[in-house]
Amino acid sequence: MADAQALDEVVGFTSDLIRIDTSNRGGGDCRERPAAEYAAERLADAGLDPVLLERTQGRTNVVARVAGSDPSAPALLVHGHLDVVPARAEDWSVHPFSGEVRDGVVWGRGAVDMKNMDAMILAVVRSWARRGLKPRRDVVIAFTADEEASAEDGSGFLADRHAELFEGCTEAVGESGAFTFHDGAGRQIYPIAAGERGTAWLRLTARGRAGHGSRVNRENAVTRLAAAVARIGDHTWPLRLTPTVRAAVTELAALYGVAPDLDDLDAFLEKLGPGARLVEATLRNSANPTMFEAGYKLNVIPGEAVAHVDGRYLPGGEDEFRTTMDRLTGPDVDWEFAHHEVALQAPVDAPVFAAMRAAVEEFAPEGHVVPYCMPGGTDAKQFSRLGITGYGFSPLKLPEDIDYHALFHGVDERVPVEALHFGVRVLDRFLRAS
Repeated sequence: MADAQALDEVVGFTSDLIRIDTSNRGGGDCRERPAAEYAAERLADAGLDPVLLERTQGRTNVVARVAGSDPSAPALLVHGHLDVVPARAEDWSVHPFSGEVRDGVVWGRGAVDMKNMDAMILAVVRSWARRGLKPRRDVVIAFTADEEASAEDGSGFLADRHAELFEGCTEAVGESGAFTFHDGAGRQIYPIAAGERGTAWLRLTARGRAGHGSRVNRENAVTRLAAAVARIGDHTWPLRLTPTVRAAVTELAALYGVAPDLDDLDAFLEKLGPGARLVEATLRNSANPTMFEAGYKLNVIPGEAVAHVDGRYLPGGEDEFRTTMDRLTGPDVDWEFAHHEVALQAPVDAPVFAAMRAAVEEFAPEGHVVPYCMPGGTDAKQFSRLGITGYGFSPLKLPEDIDYHALFHGVDERVPVEALHFGVRVLDRFLRAS
């Protein structure tokens, strides 16, 4: 088990990393280097040889390898990103970059997404160094830049340009999974991610005839685009049951003592109550309009209008997504990918999943581990280019009054000290046993 110093360090590291503002506003507006240097220094103190790598100046990644006791075993990648989404201080109860520890809780942007996991990784490997311990298999550690945008300066750059650093890695763990989900009926569920929907961020462009706002115009680009956006927003995607979600549904049905009616999923989800939140977002593709850009003066009809859509598709669902978008946008609106990444699936009957399950159950025996498909995406997508199978595993034991999903990119992001301690213990147990 991790030593007492590791439990102290994980709190201090989380707080310190939060105080390093690595807000990623997109378009290259971020600088992760100070956080990367902080992490690299602490890895070096543990006797490791971290490498700092940049595609763009200031957008720094850190990679290090911990030698395992069994050289014949495949390596495991453990990754966390250093950037965070922006936060407005005036919206928060505590300054988002203070890293304040108050009443047993660490506050600030990145407390759950995901400087807490970065801190856990640092605390665990330093604990091993102090105690002379080794994991069974090589563990490659990667702290990445740019996950909150395109990942081009982060995991994408590492996978495309520095594949040799990940030699031998067959599996990976990163965000987000093994957190406590309270279902409101006394159950504590720990979903471990074994899949992700694909990313399909779209740019829609409508063109028409520019003219005076007082004249009849049947080729109005704004009207054409607005109609397409409305169709997209109103569309109901069909239900699709992927293997990961099927496994989740089956285990949830057993937990709730109900029949897993896969032919009438909507009725089945009603029987799960709040527990349905773990699967409902990953039963379908989705496309949500998020931005609209048109015009430059009230009485001028513009010749072009642009909208942006956050699309996500299930494993095996990309063709359906493309075909549906062609139909919904219609003949007067063009669409293209602004950012596109693959959907992922990982086997839930693999030994590594069993090891994650066992580690959580050791320290949360009252909990129920279930497989989980993430509605969004992580750096696991880019690392999959190297043939690495990714899982979401950043363990946290959370009280009922903290909603993990609501804290992601939300106001007053925070993590209890006890949750960090739990994460260190579980991560240590898993990494040494897997």
